[in-house]
Amino acid sequence: MSTETTKERESDPNRDVPPDAAVAADEPKPYRKNASPEKGKTIIDMSAVTKTFFRGKEPLTVLDGLSLAIEEGAFEALMGPSGSGKSTLLNLIAGLDRPTSGKATVAGHDIGAMSDGELAKFRARHIGFIFQSYNLMPVLTARENVELPLLLTKLSGAERKKRAETALRVTGLENRMDHYPRQLSGGQEQRVAIARAIVHDPTILVCDEPTGDLDRKSADDILELLTKLNVDFKKTILMVTHDPAAAERATVTRHLNKGKLE
Repeated sequence: MSTETTKERESDPNRDVPPDAAVAADEPKPYRKNASPEKGKTIIDMSAVTKTFFRGKEPLTVLDGLSLAIEEGAFEALMGPSGSGKSTLLNLIAGLDRPTSGKATVAGHDIGAMSDGELAKFRARHIGFIFQSYNLMPVLTARENVELPLLLTKLSGAERKKRAETALRVTGLENRMDHYPRQLSGGQEQRVAIARAIVHDPTILVCDEPTGDLDRKSADDILELLTKLNVDFKKTILMVTHDPAAAERATVTRHLNKGKLE
């Protein structure tokens, strides 16, 4: 059984391209503010999920019969020691991997039952990725980096530009749209990465140590932005972190150890 700790929310060279940076399925919906989720609706449902990898013939169970339910519009933090299965759980929720056994249902989709192509479309529609390393293309401006997830949609160039600019305004970078990553601070680079994550209006934001490379002030600014995306834009956020100060911004903190929720 998992235990949940409810907290009072506080009131702001080359890099690789992240998964699905240029993969999209259907035309994204217009960006929505205050799109209130259905109260009590479960958006992530894990039932007896096990994930096993093999080292040669030796099995390594990373997730062991894990079950959890996350409501739409939640902001949850996931903590635990290195090797506890946090990133593996994020990968399953994001459709980057499938469970070995059990059932993982995310935004109404059975992750284990989908083909690779279906998973790519699922990620493009429902998942926004935010990483510890920003994964920005150094030869592209902030706006061009944010446009990447929209390149394979049917949107016109003008509409892609408009949506990228809207996402950058949401993240407070309206005056940095034409700057290259080398011209930005670490906190500003992470804001560009967040704008890229939300430009297609995903259902869920999956954050893997989003403040891990930042100083305290920049980290607090990013956490304030994530809070804004959760409160004002009703984004469901699942954040892996080792930082207790970051976990304090979430409404629920879960602790994972040896593949089990404590």
